[in-house]
Amino acid sequence: MPTPNPAALDFLLTRRSRPAKTLGLPVPDRAALRPLLIAAARTPDHGKLEPWRFVVLEKPALARLAEVADRRATALGMDEQARAKGRQQFDQGQLAVAVVASPKPSDKVPPIEQTYSAGAACLALLNAALAAGWGANWLSGWPSHDRAFVTEALDLAPHETLVGFVHIGTETAAPPDRPRPDIDALTTWVAS
Repeated sequence: MPTPNPAALDFLLTRRSRPAKTLGLPVPDRAALRPLLIAAARTPDHGKLEPWRFVVLEKPALARLAEVADRRATALGMDEQARAKGRQQFDQGQLAVAVVASPKPSDKVPPIEQTYSAGAACLALLNAALAAGWGANWLSGWPSHDRAFVTEALDLAPHETLVGFVHIGTETAAPPDRPRPDIDALTTWVAS
């Protein structure tokens, strides 16, 4: 018979991301962030491939990323709304962790499965931050998928991609809950 962990299950059943724009100071310092990164690194990683890495972005780095996003939006001919949206998370953010998919050569594990592992690391970091009492949100947006942006802003290698930015800070406003998926509509039971 399994040994349940009701507190952990309750956390997972009630977890709620906090809007990044509502996250303020203080943010975790390096000592407080380290266990969150350790928890994220415990994600399934296909036999210790560790096909991801973390880039911690403090406020000055986020300001630099906002400028890079603004320049890229201009270069891409984006309208003012897209330009503002691209830089907004960096302008408003106090601390974020970029989760980078960094696939390793493997005859056994295809790159797509390694990317799934990086996504799992992103969610693990988000949940670790929430479990530690911080507000947190996983964001992407067009800069995450713009090769020139991620190369200049984060120095990503050609084989790497950005999974997302996990913003972490102090919750300043409690978000209302939102409707949740209808699990019965999303589940197929196969007995034979």
